[in-house]
Amino acid sequence: MIIFNSSRYWFTPFVTLSLVMLFLSACGSQSGVGSLDRPQSNTTGWNYNDKSEGSFYVKPTLDQKIAPGLVFIQGGTFLMGQTLEDIMGDWNNVPKRVTVNSFLIDQYEISNLNYREYLNWINDVFAGLDMDWVLKRATPDTLCWRSELSYNEPFVEYYFRHPAYSYYPVVGVSWKQAHDFCVWRTDRVNQKTLIQNGFQNKNVLKQELNGGGQENFNTKAYLMGLYSGIPTKSTSIQLLDAHGVPKDHVGIEDGLLYIDYRLPTEAEWEYAALANISNNPLPSLEGDRVRGEEVIANTNVYSWQNSGYDNLRATKEGNWQGSFLANFKRGTGDYMGVTGGLNDNSAFTAPINSFFPNAFGLYNMSGNVSEWVFDVYRQLDASESDLQPFRGNDFKSIDTTGSGQSSVDAIGHVNMVEQQDSTLTTRLNYQHAYAVNYDDGDDASGVSYGYGLTTLVNDHSRVIKGGSWADLPYWLSPGTRRFMDESQDASTVGFRCAMSHLGSPQGVSKSALDGNYFPARRTK
Repeated sequence: MIIFNSSRYWFTPFVTLSLVMLFLSACGSQSGVGSLDRPQSNTTGWNYNDKSEGSFYVKPTLDQKIAPGLVFIQGGTFLMGQTLEDIMGDWNNVPKRVTVNSFLIDQYEISNLNYREYLNWINDVFAGLDMDWVLKRATPDTLCWRSELSYNEPFVEYYFRHPAYSYYPVVGVSWKQAHDFCVWRTDRVNQKTLIQNGFQNKNVLKQELNGGGQENFNTKAYLMGLYSGIPTKSTSIQLLDAHGVPKDHVGIEDGLLYIDYRLPTEAEWEYAALANISNNPLPSLEGDRVRGEEVIANTNVYSWQNSGYDNLRATKEGNWQGSFLANFKRGTGDYMGVTGGLNDNSAFTAPINSFFPNAFGLYNMSGNVSEWVFDVYRQLDASESDLQPFRGNDFKSIDTTGSGQSSVDAIGHVNMVEQQDSTLTTRLNYQHAYAVNYDDGDDASGVSYGYGLTTLVNDHSRVIKGGSWADLPYWLSPGTRRFMDESQDASTVGFRCAMSHLGSPQGVSKSALDGNYFPARRTK
């Protein structure tokens, strides 16, 4: 008989199989989905999806689909901020324990090729309509490469458009431009989903890409019925309305469309960069669930695992021993090492798939280019939320002023307007729609930084994270943070997109719900 031997367990094949079957059966019995997904209401007893009993159509529980280009990041708690000695004396990233919900983030930084695809779409849709401003507003600032005492003119002309740099990170993009790219990406992915499943005719692309202008697909406009496109009846999957009639228009409750791409929050970005999952001990078969231990003390200095590395170089035996793990500036005048022994092989940026990925499989979370995140910049303080921390909320509602009906703007997006504080007086969770400077420099916070008067920090300052090709190692630590105005750009700053995750934070299967589920105990 073959026996499996480990430092903690001795299992025969029979015992191992029995444990696996027991685990699977326990999951089935404790899963909330298995017991809740049923054809009738456990509240009223009335049947779902039955025309004779109210015609309430209920779709079976679905997992959220992983959107193109994204990697699932399981959330958790971690120590956010600079956990090493703050040699810069910034005092703007005091360590604080926070929890981040599960989310998705790009495996790679957005490349020049990705961004050129965006500009090409804008040119096709808005060219010849006296709307050149749309393309101009989105075009990167290639002059960001210029320096008074450096010869970088070839990068001004060629970095963004030459095929040699197609898979290098796009730079010269402001926070506003990065945000608009996320909106465009959401719409393109969802439009393709509708076409693939037969809810939109592919001919709609010819119509829109030949100067469609305002009449182009936007996810929010589609969901609100402000965009019709070219619907079809030959759908590949059947969706039913409340009366059991096949639908030709998809809604949120159908679970077919992706939610919005966006920039990651600062907490999400830092959590993904640290990738402390590499320090969580391997799961065991003890108990009724396979899970690791809660070890928050073990954290990484940079975005790679500490074990086996000498801070910035790989030290494991092999043909990559001594190789640099990020694109950065080692010291004054040393951007890539000595000829014949280049350390990071890049004087400026490097391809987006360069170097070793971190434990989440993400590339260049330290080095290459710093990255825009969603947050408005402020010095961190203990008053901020310890769950999904974020500064920058500006709550809006659909604009129905004038005609009393919702409408779209010149580029096809739904017109939104900031909520009036007078309509929020009865609310308990927030009283003001504009929350960018909430609890900051007012009577509630008791602090003031003189925004816009004695400092460059203001409501338009956005956080940038991660070191770049021009930075010393200090800035490569995920806890460090800097800021720029959201309308500015630089040759050292790029971005990647993220997406919130719906449903179970485990993100493993449709049987995984929030909370713990325990099988019923046997009684004698």
